[in-house]
Amino acid sequence: MDFFRTLTERFSRGKTIKRNITVDGRKGMLVASPDAQLKYLKPGVHAFDQDLIKIAEQYVGKGHTVWDIGANVGVFTVASALKSKTGTIVAIEADTWLVSLLRETSTAKQYSDCNICVVPAAVSNENSVASFKVALRGRASNALANVKGRSQMGGTREIQYVPTLTLDTLLKSFPKPDFVKIDIEGAELMALQSAIELINIVRPIFYIEVGDDVAEDVFKIFKLANYDCIDPIEGTLIEQCAINTLFIPK
Repeated sequence: MDFFRTLTERFSRGKTIKRNITVDGRKGMLVASPDAQLKYLKPGVHAFDQDLIKIAEQYVGKGHTVWDIGANVGVFTVASALKSKTGTIVAIEADTWLVSLLRETSTAKQYSDCNICVVPAAVSNENSVASFKVALRGRASNALANVKGRSQMGGTREIQYVPTLTLDTLLKSFPKPDFVKIDIEGAELMALQSAIELINIVRPIFYIEVGDDVAEDVFKIFKLANYDCIDPIEGTLIEQCAINTLFIPK
């Protein structure tokens, strides 16, 4: 099984496919790649992370501004665009190859009324340049070199050098977000440590993939900022971060 998976991963490198995605009854086009995740080869709804689609359906409204931090191929970007319709969607992605897919997706006619802004950068705790590891397996596991990353990387196929921005820096160039999704493979704490204005003054809803190694510190940041911590599956208040956690300002 591992042999065939490895063979498929190698064959998939650099390959792209156009997939249709449905959000609240609206259809959109997405340029995906099994080089990011093999699941994009699956038929129908099984190709996409349904939790991302459900979160967009529930929390993104018409005209909302959404920041998708760690956009990958743009499942949440597209879902938010289909829900927001006329708002601004900011897709932040460090991998330059995935950025090219996001830009192709953003030109589709379904999003002509929505302002999708693709930013080729990583989010971190300073405005700088950093080493960025492209995963040997799916590019969805790419990570900054100075963080632990996730075990799904399977090694590193190449190192890129990417600009890094803080979340508060993004406020200088884009509309204040109503919703922020963060999935940056171990760098989430670094990103939040430099989001003082965003968390305490702008106060959007956050949906974050939180690693076990930083879960306690992430929870403390939002507790001090008077946010509720919500399990998105159960919809209940929790006193510690889940793998994917909603933070909603009180």
